[in-house]
Amino acid sequence: MPETLLEQHAAALRLFGERVRAVADGQWGAPTPCTEWTVRDLVNHVTVEQLWIPPLVTEGRTVAEVGDELAGDLLGRDPAAAFERAAAAARAAFAAPGALERTVQVSYGPTRGAAYCSELTADCVVHAWDLSRAIGADDRLPAGLVEFSLKEVMPYADGLAAGGMYDEPLEVPAGADAQTRLLALLGRRG
Repeated sequence: MPETLLEQHAAALRLFGERVRAVADGQWGAPTPCTEWTVRDLVNHVTVEQLWIPPLVTEGRTVAEVGDELAGDLLGRDPAAAFERAAAAARAAFAAPGALERTVQVSYGPTRGAAYCSELTADCVVHAWDLSRAIGADDRLPAGLVEFSLKEVMPYADGLAAGGMYDEPLEVPAGADAQTRLLALLGRRG
């Protein structure tokens, strides 16, 4: 099980990347559990999230300064390669000396690099489940990444639906496993 935050982030990116490489040619337009998104939209979302990391973390730019540079579909003709390039750049940005300690200007205000990395790690894990469901892949998530993501989202899970990022949390069945609890917190049925 990955132990450091950087290892967790790298593991989440590897998991998502495996799912991206499993997308068949005819599946890019398929629906996902994120009802507004197709498979391509979902992969683009996670790819673009990774593309934001270097300008915000490494360059110290603000969201306003980046502007619409990262708007639209940035996957091109080879979505898997686009994701892998973005993931490599994100890993390098977070791994740079001092990156996790510095203050990053994100859309909701200033935050520590470590908090930003944690948030994106959990988001990547949940979206790996979404992508797995959409393409009919194994949707079981690694236990360590599930536990990490649960710890990350629990403090602010109630506000996610209000912010429009996720559906309302669902009732968690008694005795539910960690993955079911995580998904229910984010409005998903496992």
